[in-house]
Amino acid sequence: MKNQDKIYISGHKGMVGSALHRKLQEHGYQNFVLKTHKELDLTDQRSVEEFFRHEQPEYVFLAAAKVGGIGANMAAPVEFLLENLQIQCNVISSAYRHKVKKLMFLGSSCIYPKDALQPLKEEYLMTGPLEPTNEGYAVAKIAGLKLCEYYRRQYGADFISVMPCNLYGYHDNFDLENSHIVPGLIRKFHEAKLKKQGSVTIWGSGKAYRELLFADEMADACVYLMENYSGEDFVNIGYGKDYTVMEIAETIKKIVGYEGKILMDFDKPEGMQRKIVDSEKLRRLGWMPRYTLEEGLRLTYKWYIENCSVLVSE
Repeated sequence: MKNQDKIYISGHKGMVGSALHRKLQEHGYQNFVLKTHKELDLTDQRSVEEFFRHEQPEYVFLAAAKVGGIGANMAAPVEFLLENLQIQCNVISSAYRHKVKKLMFLGSSCIYPKDALQPLKEEYLMTGPLEPTNEGYAVAKIAGLKLCEYYRRQYGADFISVMPCNLYGYHDNFDLENSHIVPGLIRKFHEAKLKKQGSVTIWGSGKAYRELLFADEMADACVYLMENYSGEDFVNIGYGKDYTVMEIAETIKKIVGYEGKILMDFDKPEGMQRKIVDSEKLRRLGWMPRYTLEEGLRLTYKWYIENCSVLVSE
């Protein structure tokens, strides 16, 4: 990519897309085409085709997706499967028809089988049943990376895919009903501190493990791969270490300054017991993370305090 090349980032208002936008700007890129959901509905094939015909972007980061935590995925598997399939098929097929030079598709580590060996290597894909709590979302993401693979194999398109581990950071979804672990716990502990509540309850036993990566780090890896990698195989993007849910909760509790107790709700699902990706391929390609978990969480909490005034005042 050259600094003046036109770059389209889908989902640029979300956590992942906004991190990509910031990181690309840091690398000197300045020619972006950006559309909000109101301006461009990516589930509408005709609108997406017209957008590519009119704008003619040269590089595409496909970061837009319908996302949510365990509760949201269990409640609406149809929407998580259907909407993600529509977004992916529309953007990827239009990118090929309008001769995009390179496209990056962002998947999710939930594509791996629930009982796969840890850490999760790229070759473990489709070797066993998926985790039931987010199966619809995972099936859609598998379809997206396979579509990129097939476009490369059949038509020679330079479409690549990456699989990030669990992400957190600026512009995350802090809604208690649909959030992932980090934003959900940040809001819970913060509100409990403000209201002087004696305890905060987390889902499950607290013993499940999660690998977490600061979204700006993920974006840095994506830009690095866009500039340095071209291949049919997708690439894991991970932190390289995982933590129990209880360890994550204790760290966020300390950062927020909450002094109450942490309780567990054993009746709530907690998803896969462990999910850490093998990032050896990415390390061999020359990229390493820089932020510690606590550093990333402190930056995220600071952003939450400064930007989520409606939530903070509730």
